[in-house]
Amino acid sequence: MNVQVITDSTSDLPEGAANDLDIRIVPIYLRFGNKTYRDGVDITKDEFYSMLASSPFHPASSQPNPEDFTGVFREYCKNKSGIVSIHISSKISGTYNSANIAKKTLNSQCPIDIIDSRFNSAGLGLVVMAAARAAQAGANQAEVVNETNKAVKDVRMFGMFETMKYLARSGRVNKTIAAASSVLHVMPLLTFHEGEIVRAGLVRAVSKGMDRIYYFVKNTSPIRELTIVHSQVIEQANQLKHRLGEFIQEEKIVIAELGTGLGVHGGPGVLLAAMRRSDTALRKGA
Repeated sequence: MNVQVITDSTSDLPEGAANDLDIRIVPIYLRFGNKTYRDGVDITKDEFYSMLASSPFHPASSQPNPEDFTGVFREYCKNKSGIVSIHISSKISGTYNSANIAKKTLNSQCPIDIIDSRFNSAGLGLVVMAAARAAQAGANQAEVVNETNKAVKDVRMFGMFETMKYLARSGRVNKTIAAASSVLHVMPLLTFHEGEIVRAGLVRAVSKGMDRIYYFVKNTSPIRELTIVHSQVIEQANQLKHRLGEFIQEEKIVIAELGTGLGVHGGPGVLLAAMRRSDTALRKGA
């Protein structure tokens, strides 16, 4: 029996990846007004962005509760050799904590490892896929955990929000700052540092933001795997894919759509790249 890899829906996995790699996704919750949806179950990404544009309510997201994880863990403990559950950074969500509470509730019915990816979106997705490939290849619990932890260390992520409007609505930035950024036509650049989202600068044009993503990837090279994530800007994502083909074969670059977890804060116009460094980069100490 193989190890089961589980994640949450903030992972923004490429289309088909969950089925192909046997990854179980536990949905986060999304609330518009007094109506609650399970991400990817009760609401699709297209429906979410349509509602984001038209609803009088700004949505709020929340982590799965421990009972959500308890049911899923119990299901796989019956027919898998163990579980590796990998989640959005504990510094920006309570999902990791919910999974840990569920593990304690089950009282060691089977081996369960809960891992903090220190990322969200495609950064988390790259870590999860690395673990799932190891599990599919027949790796045991310790080997899957080891591969997961290696991937956490290897992953880097950098992106651009076209507007601060949704960050302001969700309370993540001051509304005055967001209004000033709109008047000045500046867009924030974001990256991850020790599990937290941090600002990496400002740009005045989408093209400049794409330049910054390009140079971030260049400085991270050589890389083994790269995912581009976007929200409603597929043309820009394709342009970026073509440019980043300089560092990894273009046909290996995957494009995915930003899910509701980060979409609540970024809205349309988010463009980011997540990459996993190659062993060559690691040996050089990059």
